[in-house]
Amino acid sequence: MSPKKQRRLAFAAALLVAGVAGAALIVVALRDNVLFFYSPSDLVANPVSPGQTFRIGGLVETGSVVRDQGLEITFKVTDGKASVPVRYVGALPDLFREGQGVVALGSRQPDGVFTAREVLAKHDETYMPPEVVDALKRSGRWEEGAPAKGGL
Repeated sequence: MSPKKQRRLAFAAALLVAGVAGAALIVVALRDNVLFFYSPSDLVANPVSPGQTFRIGGLVETGSVVRDQGLEITFKVTDGKASVPVRYVGALPDLFREGQGVVALGSRQPDGVFTAREVLAKHDETYMPPEVVDALKRSGRWEEGAPAKGGL
């Protein structure tokens, strides 16, 4: 092989190695920043390790909201098949109420309670986050073309 071909081959190999290394760095960086969405049924089937940040969504289970002294509140998020207890400290959105769609960001504790850092409620009568709609469809609790029902 001529020296010119050896240089070209070495350059191509170096370029390939640099590309693979760059792609690996991007994947590692994104893995730490991607927040996965889980429905309560997903969490029961495939539990997430405690401390890992993710989003959970579904409906606020009727009769599950308990307000403690101060700003601490506990409630359950359900998709009709399973429910997950959620603990949140802070001011809730004005539209938060039982039977309505909710998405919470936080992590699961060793005792199985999801500790939320942020709680988002749906903003009108017909909108619900797409992830919540998909989870409710999988559980058989979603009626196409109808707004979310207030109770379970």
